[in-house]
Amino acid sequence: MSEPGKFLVFEGIDGCGKSTQVARVALARGAVKTFEMGGTQLGSDLRELILGSGDAPVPMAEALMIAADRAQNVEVVIEPALANGLDVISDRHAASTLAYQGYGRQLPMEDLLVLIELATRGRRPDLTILLDISVDASIERRGTVLDRIEQEDRAFFERVRAGYLAQANAEPDRWVIIDGSQSLERVSEAVDEAIVSKGW
Repeated sequence: MSEPGKFLVFEGIDGCGKSTQVARVALARGAVKTFEMGGTQLGSDLRELILGSGDAPVPMAEALMIAADRAQNVEVVIEPALANGLDVISDRHAASTLAYQGYGRQLPMEDLLVLIELATRGRRPDLTILLDISVDASIERRGTVLDRIEQEDRAFFERVRAGYLAQANAEPDRWVIIDGSQSLERVSEAVDEAIVSKGW
């Protein structure tokens, strides 16, 4: 029976370069690539409800739909791949809920932790890489076509960024912080160094 795969997550505020690194690392490692929100068909439908132009969900409804998206992704994508010995690389996971809905929306952390536990059944990333950029850099990078969350004000994103940094600093054995404002080449080098340093 094969060894279980490893679970690597990239996190950060919008425009930090997560998607680029997820695609690059997954290709290099022959890993399964996924993302939140929308890594399954159900998740894609939920993503449209959360971010689209229809009625805006209230913050707790938003958190519940994100938890549903995560539960589906864990059950049908992440766990089967890991069980078959494949590594999984994800663009966002549970830390995003604490950063966006906790620090950003200011929902009670204890409620969000319950949702995360239910959705993930205790599955945690083996390593989370935070690509940290300033809110100014995020605004500059993400262009003019914005989804519902991207339309939030600067104060919201400052709280989200602070939430990510707080999580990373609280668990240095499970997180690596990389300056995402560097050149793509330097960020990629730092990501590869981080993965190797953690024994991958």
